[in-house]
Amino acid sequence: MASKAKRKDTADTSDGGDSPPPKKVSKVDNGDDDNIVVCEISKNRRVSVRTWQGKVVVDIREFYSKDGKQMPGKKGISLTMDQWKVLREHVEEIDQAVAENA
Repeated sequence: MASKAKRKDTADTSDGGDSPPPKKVSKVDNGDDDNIVVCEISKNRRVSVRTWQGKVVVDIREFYSKDGKQMPGKKGISLTMDQWKVLREHVEEIDQAVAENA
């Protein structure tokens, strides 16, 4: 069973450990319209196409409500265009496996 206590590894720091840890930046909805919602799978799950770090991704993600706004949750996957193409190429095999197991 893994311990939940945090450990401090000083041997792996390349700068001698004198620099402070990076500051956490809050995620703010800046109103970018880079997010195109393709479909809603269920009440809290969406498939969208968006730009992330300059790359187009297909995002399948759960959302939650916060202060009346829908916010993306941690549960989900962002597929790069290469990964999306591989998935599309195997749709018939996936459908067949689903039909056999349903």
